[in-house]
Parts: sequence; C-alpha cells; structure tokens
Amino acid sequence: MRKLLLIAVCVPLALAGGWYYFHERALPAYGPLYREYAYITNGKSNNVTVIDLRTFSPVRTLTVGAEPTGAAANPRRNEVYVVNTGSANVSVIDAEQNKVVATLGVGGRPYFIDVSPDGHRAWVANSGSNSVSVIDLDRRVVAATLHVGGSPGLARVSPDGSTVVVSNRADNTVSIIDAARMAVRSAVSICIQPEDIAILPDATKAFVSCSGSGQVASIDLKNDKLLALLDVGKSPVSLALKPDGGELVAFNFDAGSISIIETTPDEVAGSYLVGSQPTRGVISLDNSRLYISNFGSNNIAVYDIDLGKIVAYLPVGAHPDGVALSQNQNYLLALDSGSGDVAVIQKRTPKKKFEPSEYSLVTIIPVGMQPNQIVVKSFLLTKPEAR
Repeated sequence: MRKLLLIAVCVPLALAGGWYYFHERALPAYGPLYREYAYITNGKSNNVTVIDLRTFSPVRTLTVGAEPTGAAANPRRNEVYVVNTGSANVSVIDAEQNKVVATLGVGGRPYFIDVSPDGHRAWVANSGSNSVSVIDLDRRVVAATLHVGGSPGLARVSPDGSTVVVSNRADNTVSIIDAARMAVRSAVSICIQPEDIAILPDATKAFVSCSGSGQVASIDLKNDKLLALLDVGKSPVSLALKPDGGELVAFNFDAGSISIIETTPDEVAGSYLVGSQPTRGVISLDNSRLYISNFGSNNIAVYDIDLGKIVAYLPVGAHPDGVALSQNQNYLLALDSGSGDVAVIQKRTPKKKFEPSEYSLVTIIPVGMQPNQIVVKSFLLTKPEAR
C-alpha cells in the first residue's frame, strides 16, 4: 500500500470531478506518549488499515478474519475489536503494538460489536445463529451465548452498562438483556425490520430504526415496553444521537432525507432533504454540527443543528459510508466504500470575515477494498512500542 505524505507545496488531486489540494498545516503539539489511530475494516481485503491521526499516514495493515465488518474500541484499555462476518470470529487488536493478539470464535454471521462502558465485556449479535455472544475481555473468552430473535443485527449496550438491546430483523422485535445476569429478560414487538439502536445517556429509553416500515420505535427500558412508533422517511438505516441526548437523527436512505426526533416527547420535529442515499452520520461533541455521508451523492453534507439547515456539501470519493471525528473534533474522516479510500477533511476557523469555506480536504488515504467501518482510538502509551 502506498503511503501518502503531507507536503507543503500544493499537489493537485482529482476527486469527484474537481481539483483539490494538500495544504500546509500546523499539527497540534502532542506529548511523546500520546497516540491516536483510526482503524478501518476492509470487507473485501480481509484486513484492517491503521492510520496515524497525528500525521494522517497509514502505519500498518493487519490481517484479520474473513469479511471484517464491525469494529469497536475499548474505553478502558488500549484495545480494538473487529468482527469478521465470514469467519464468525472477533479479532483483538493491541492498539499500543498495533497487532492482532487474539482471535475469538462467536456465532454465525456477526456484523457488529459493542463494548460495555467498564471495558470488561463485549456483545456480538450473530445474525446467522440467532444469538448474542458475550465476551469476557479480561480473560478473552466467550462467557455466554444467549438465544434471541431472528437474524439479530446489532446488540447495543446502555451507557450505564446495565442493559443490552438487540434488534431482531427477521421477527420485528427487540430482545432486552440484563447485562449483569447475562440473561434475556424480555422481547418487545416493534416495527418492520429493525436495524440501528440508540440509547439515551440516562439509559431510560432506546430508539430503534425500522427500515422496512419507515419508522423509529421508542422503547421504555425501565418497563420494557413500546412507547411510540414515529413515522420518518423511507428506509431509515441508521441513527445518530446528540451527545446531550435531546435529539435523535434518523437517516432515511431511500428518501434522501434526515428526520429530527425530539427524544423527551417522542415527536418528529421535521424532515429535511440532504442528498442522495444518506447512510450514516456523526454529531460533534458540542452538539452543533451533523456530518452526513451521502452514499449516492458522493459527498458529505454538513448540517448546522442550531440553524436547522445544510451549510456545506463536501465532495469525497465514491459511495461514502462510515464517518468519524478525530479526538479534537477538527478532522472528519469519511470512508469511501466504492473507491477504497479515506477522505480527511479539516474544519478550520476562518481567519477572515469573508473566507469562502471553513472546510478543506487535507488528504485522501488509500485503504483496502470496500472499507465499511471506522473507529478512532486515542490514548497514552503504557508500555514500550514494538520495533
């Protein structure tokens, strides 16, 4: 894999019908022990690309299992976990050494993984075996296998770590798991083909997007019951929750729109056209900006939450999908699943009143074939680096 270097002179790069440039920029002052990496799962290359976000250069390509899809970082230790759909296992990556240190077998056709806030357990929904694998991350073993509904797509852990919600796509239900007991406590019928899950910061409610019925379900997690079915656009495939929990965004793939949901009253505040086939999004920590990957438009839409409108369209590569923000929130990373690369976009503070744009393309980094998930991990080293 060729390595792109940031240079001071302007080198043109063709992208999406226009010309963009690498710009000289000042890197933040990092301490000698600070590390920040992006991990990208390449579904058709059976590997993970590791990008150093201090320099925006690829530093390692790690061979994992077959068809890697989901990825998650441990919030308490310097590890990253990758789900391999084709080989039905999970690769454990030591982020300090950037190497695979363990491989754990799970159930059939897993796609996503979520990690408990305390960092001790991971939860993997196995769509091919109608189960959830509970992984003990301290001992690196599967501690339990729980039977859930048909074709579970995602198991999401609540912020307090007490509850896990599983979307069962084949039977239009969610399974609710008591995390401490590692036991299914209830099943709730909701809407057609549930997909993504978002849970409020206080863990009182879960919201589930149902791509088959154009709805989002609101679920009371204290009493395990359906509260409301909210009509949004056609094919809501994913959700993004504001960090403060007040609003939720549904990405309506076949409607070319997003729907904004007020989470306390369970009401749809409005729907807005944003581009062709919006797939995923990420919200800045200050609750001000929503970045939307438009799979069909080959761009990123920037939605100003306070103004309630799109303020910029940023051209990227072919079929952008996963998106992530750097730790300092100044850089947006967009996975281009069609062109096999990552676009890095800088959010700048305009120096002049009439400066045309606060966003600029920093670089394009080639990765593997069909990149589909990205996770950012920042940390301080605790042991010497491998040479």
